[in-house]
Amino acid sequence: MKNDLEITTMGGSSDLVLCMLKALANNDRLNILCHLTKAELNVSQIEQITGIKQPTLSQQLMILRKSDVVSTRRDGKQIYYAIKDQHMIVLLHTLCQLYGQQAEKTRLDQAS
Repeated sequence: MKNDLEITTMGGSSDLVLCMLKALANNDRLNILCHLTKAELNVSQIEQITGIKQPTLSQQLMILRKSDVVSTRRDGKQIYYAIKDQHMIVLLHTLCQLYGQQAEKTRLDQAS
């Protein structure tokens, strides 16, 4: 892994990066976003898949909308959510690769 990270290469993107990281800084939002990497989902589907109850789910979806991380689409009475920026999907996949493996390794080490 390269250790010579050039922070200046972010330039004017630092606000966007901060917004993306803030969106991930909550267990419920992280859970929602991980599921949205797989497919566009409506509120009922998100609630069923994540187990997040409606009041909390509505609050977290509002935060994701306000931070411009997700887009919405209305189909009749249903509102569908999708991740707006491909970079967020890449970031989520990277986090899963890095920490999913680490969590599995830690679990296996503790079981030994």
